[in-house]
Amino acid sequence: MAAFIVRMGPVLMLWLAVCVSGSWAVDRGNFKTCDQSTFCKRQRALKPGQSPYRALLETLELTNTKLTLQLINDNNKVRLLLELYRLQGNMTRVKINELKPLKPRFEVPDVLINDPPTELSLLSQDENGMVLSLGADSQRLIVSAKPFRLDIMEGREVLLSLNSRGLLAFEHLRILEDGMWEETFKSHTDSKPNGPTSISLDFSLPGVEHVYGIPEHADTLKLKTTDGGEPYRLYNLDVFQYELFNPMALYGAIPVMLSHSPQRTMGLFWLNAAETWVDISSNTAGKTVFGQMLDYVQGSSETPQTDVRWISESGIIDVFIMLGPTPTDVFAQYASLTGTQAFPPLAALAYHQCRWNYNDQEDVAAVDQGFDQHDIPYDFIWLDIEHADGKRYFTWDPHKFPQPKEMLQGLEDKRRKMVAIVDPHIKVDNSYKIHSEIRSRGFYIKNKDGGDYEGWCWPGNSGYPDFTNPEMRAWWASMFAYDQYEGSRENLYTWNDMNEPSVFNGPEVTMHKDAVHGNWEHRDLHNIYGLYVQMATAEGLIQRSGGVERPFVLTRAFFAGSQRYGAVWTGDNAAEWDHLKITIPMCLSLGLVGVSFCGADVGGFFKSPSPELLVRWYQTGAYQPFFRAHAHLDTPRREPWLFGPENTALIREAVRQRYALLPYWYQLFYHAHRTGQPVMRYSLWVEYPQDTATFSMDDQFLLGENLLVHPVTEEGARGVTAYLPGNGEVWFDVHTFQKHNGGQNLYIPVTMSSIPVFQRGGSIIPRKVRVRRSSSCMEHDPYTLYVALSPKRFAQGELYIDDGHTFSYEKQKEFIYRRLAFANNTLSSRNLAPGSQFTTLSWIEKIVILGASKPSKVTLKMPDGKESQLEFDFDASMSVLTLRKPGVNAGVDWTVVLQ
Repeated sequence: MAAFIVRMGPVLMLWLAVCVSGSWAVDRGNFKTCDQSTFCKRQRALKPGQSPYRALLETLELTNTKLTLQLINDNNKVRLLLELYRLQGNMTRVKINELKPLKPRFEVPDVLINDPPTELSLLSQDENGMVLSLGADSQRLIVSAKPFRLDIMEGREVLLSLNSRGLLAFEHLRILEDGMWEETFKSHTDSKPNGPTSISLDFSLPGVEHVYGIPEHADTLKLKTTDGGEPYRLYNLDVFQYELFNPMALYGAIPVMLSHSPQRTMGLFWLNAAETWVDISSNTAGKTVFGQMLDYVQGSSETPQTDVRWISESGIIDVFIMLGPTPTDVFAQYASLTGTQAFPPLAALAYHQCRWNYNDQEDVAAVDQGFDQHDIPYDFIWLDIEHADGKRYFTWDPHKFPQPKEMLQGLEDKRRKMVAIVDPHIKVDNSYKIHSEIRSRGFYIKNKDGGDYEGWCWPGNSGYPDFTNPEMRAWWASMFAYDQYEGSRENLYTWNDMNEPSVFNGPEVTMHKDAVHGNWEHRDLHNIYGLYVQMATAEGLIQRSGGVERPFVLTRAFFAGSQRYGAVWTGDNAAEWDHLKITIPMCLSLGLVGVSFCGADVGGFFKSPSPELLVRWYQTGAYQPFFRAHAHLDTPRREPWLFGPENTALIREAVRQRYALLPYWYQLFYHAHRTGQPVMRYSLWVEYPQDTATFSMDDQFLLGENLLVHPVTEEGARGVTAYLPGNGEVWFDVHTFQKHNGGQNLYIPVTMSSIPVFQRGGSIIPRKVRVRRSSSCMEHDPYTLYVALSPKRFAQGELYIDDGHTFSYEKQKEFIYRRLAFANNTLSSRNLAPGSQFTTLSWIEKIVILGASKPSKVTLKMPDGKESQLEFDFDASMSVLTLRKPGVNAGVDWTVVLQ
């Protein structure tokens, strides 16, 4: 440790001293409040009232897909250009820019995959404004001229109002005024060469009390009002030991907010990559005059309303209004704009073992062997920064890891894999090939004076590649080729950490805002930097295989669209019960805005968990999408077998439950990839949008539609109360097969072995119950189908199978996709993808029917007319029917008839 610190230099020594000193709370003084962020303070000082902006109706230009209209600020006479589009799928896009800026303002590239406009028509116009048709369901957009505002209506109902509180503010580019622009925070000066360029806009949502999203924050699922406190901040930062339940910025920023009421779900996507603050007010009092008039028209004086205000430091206003009306519609709308979750290799959905750091090849081999000795499956072992030669990424420490290919081959022999960290700060060392090539190609970010930007990070003095440059991204991707990344093999994958970017001696532990990326300042694009790092890395992993293999890349920083490139995790949490609890709303929030592949460090990164906390964290993590244990360099070792045989057995059982459910997890990710629907869903308003009891619930969740999970997250808990939704529905305890009615709060006594999980009546879930040392070893193993009957004795589900790791499912249509259905005492498997082709060696080993009656006989029927009788057992006390060894291939048609 001492030698490690000596190599780091004075700034890094100070940073590391803080990290390991035992002072575990965030130093808030390192990070700005709104009052310390001058543009936020300036914008927030504007209070609701009459807007100075009016629409110049004589400038209207309308095509069949686009409206343009000039706005003027009557105070300073600066003109803006409004562009309005109706998009396919019930969305409206609003862009506002300067009409004639002194220079171009930044517009975010590379996030949208599509924004198809559709027909927009003018219904009426007079001197006060105009009314436009938005097509579906009698939706209209009303443009009011003085003051300027937009209202979207459906029938007599106002869905959303824009600038109804008069908080549109657009700081135009101007000629330098002495002494006005420079800004200082602590010892750092921001030259702000373009002056104040911030933007602000307000939205009002009548009838709405619940809003969600805008991750990443360590806070409740339902967003809180910010009146009298700090706004939610979106600014990717390396926050040491973050606090819970406050709106401080964390590692990622997705500027998407969802609103939900029993009547409608909608979304707002604020496409801006600069530092952003979001204010939320929610009340029935203090409404605008229009809101009060609306209450009168709609015959109510108590209509709730949520007001939202977005403030960004630079760029333009570019907002997508997703009008739903259902949660599923909003997910599809957002996915149509930014893409869906990348479909990961099956192994990436299994268990990952990590710490900072496994010391050397012998340590890796010992840990690998320990899992086998204790009969605990795992798929990936991870290496942190100490594996590289002096923190030079794409290299290996010659003393600790002298034979990386042999080490990787040893893992491959057990059908396991490795992840090694590759961070985007590059050691300034002329003998280091990566640094020399980036410098010679001019690919580093520049400082305000034109030289290469340098700052301190783990290797010491570091350069920061400009990933916004497509040429830099292409070069970076090429470095993952097997002949470039020495020691790499097909079973080595990648982890991008510190990509906010983290700069230990920078303002707020990140990059100076006046650093330069080509024609743009860092302030314009800060929040998208991490997305570009993951994008380039994922492309490198694809290219190294000739486009055959799916990549796996974990990132800490993220933005809208990051879901297309891999997984995220919630960063440097702590071994505390509240940190365990917060993993649920943090990952749920990410799932709402497209990022399904989310997880948290099992056991907590900082501090040391008690055995009880560690067990409960494994039990929770086993039912969250990304399942990885990780720990800080300074913590005692915590491999699963180090806490006594009783706790080892509990952890083993939790991990084995994960492996048995991998077919269901894989199917959920296939759906997320195809449709944009989240894997980990809210408990439970996504599935029960009119059940108000679910709107603020964030201690339980659904996996897909059919598994309800209520982890035990209280120390010393002897019971939990789970809410089982759905009046008239039934839920089955997956461990005991006990049936419970929906629409109730159910108290569940728990012991240390308890993981309360329920399968929805009416569903069929496939499992592989022969758990082996890794998921790849289970590839050809048989399936067990769990058929949970609804009160009407019906059930349905799906089975998805492919090779688990290539793009062949997409390019060659090589997959199996089957519908499983039980009705009229008949269970059948039918092909959902006639154009696909794939064969599997897996077969149906067992069928367990919950809520069944005892048959007199059970017959298996095949399409060729062959029939056979199946053996069965019936547990009358639990109404469970078990069919043994149907023996039919999982990829063919078959029918089982109960008589």
